[in-house]
Amino acid sequence: MKAKKIWANFSVRDLERTTAFYQQLGFKHNGASAQLTSFFFGEENFIIHFFLKDILEPAMKGSIIDTRSGNEIIFTLSVDTREEVNNWEKAVQQAGGTIVSAAEEFGEGYYGFVFADPDGHRFNIFQM
Repeated sequence: MKAKKIWANFSVRDLERTTAFYQQLGFKHNGASAQLTSFFFGEENFIIHFFLKDILEPAMKGSIIDTRSGNEIIFTLSVDTREEVNNWEKAVQQAGGTIVSAAEEFGEGYYGFVFADPDGHRFNIFQM
């Protein structure tokens, strides 16, 4: 078996807020509709679609996790330097994200932090 492509689908409460947040962080917009907004992540253009919860949940054939009380997944975005990690941390705060754990060392040669977007989806900015 061979899959042609992979992408992620997240639920959100407010498409305009989500679009503004990810645009402010500099991610390339992949389009939008009345049901979703979409962005490219990383050099390989991994796609994350952010659907309105009322649209995505029926397609999931089950309930969507409450991101305030649990974790669904964490995507790691790699950067080259500690300075970039620190710059990302400031940018996330300015864009309205939540710093879950401040930038710190994770063993020898690893440095990063965890943030949540306005809907609680978690990302890790990581330098190694």
